[in-house]
Amino acid sequence: MTIIVIHNTETGEIVEREMTAAELSQHKKDVELGKAELQAKKDKEIAREAARNKLLALGLDTDNLKAIGLG
Repeated sequence: MTIIVIHNTETGEIVEREMTAAELSQHKKDVELGKAELQAKKDKEIAREAARNKLLALGLDTDNLKAIGLG
């Protein structure tokens, strides 16, 4: 049982009810999409940090990294 809360800001009315099958399905899709987007962001940051570390190991300094957007 998943509850949805609808708040009408014009009237102040608040309605709590169970989600329909379609709403529940969309909610599950939205949650999975959010998780995938968060993972993609984490993966991108990990790749960025790995690239930064490799360039530092090659002898670039922080000014060089800032110049190429990794600083």
